[in-house]
Amino acid sequence: MSKKETQPEEILDQETPQNQEEQQPEVQEADRQPEPQPAEPEQAPQDSQQDQLAQAEERFLRLAAEYENYRRRTAKEKESIWSDAKAETAAAFLPVYDNLERALKQETADEAYKKGVEMTMTQLKSVLEKLGIAEIPALGQPFDPKFHNAVMHVEDESLGENTVCEVFQAGFQAGDKVIRFAMVKVAN
Repeated sequence: MSKKETQPEEILDQETPQNQEEQQPEVQEADRQPEPQPAEPEQAPQDSQQDQLAQAEERFLRLAAEYENYRRRTAKEKESIWSDAKAETAAAFLPVYDNLERALKQETADEAYKKGVEMTMTQLKSVLEKLGIAEIPALGQPFDPKFHNAVMHVEDESLGENTVCEVFQAGFQAGDKVIRFAMVKVAN
């Protein structure tokens, strides 16, 4: 073989290792590329997260609604307890009211004593009024079993049918709640 022929082979031999090095990185780069993953596994975690978020939101909304119901219920119970306590307290003072009313009906020679009883009665009425406790109107009113307790019945043509003609004991109510029924005499 001639030198000319040998040289190109050597050159080719010399170029071959470079070509191999260049080719190897290409193969390595091909090996480095990630394998395509199926679309479903990506979708599944996302759906799972959305489900978890929806469940958490639903739990939150239920908890918020439950708290709102609790707040309303406790406010209503608190108001009911206050109303009941007020009614019980007023009921305890009603015998004092009755005694003052009887004392006012009695004749007395001592005007200062009578004035003192009147002032005490006026003060008791104003305290009851401030608490929202009102006397049930009875005299001359039609009989109403929701507010009146009939203990006597009398025939009197001058009065209308089922009309209260006399009040023995005043009745009281706090709002719509009756604390004590009025004890009355009913005509006809």
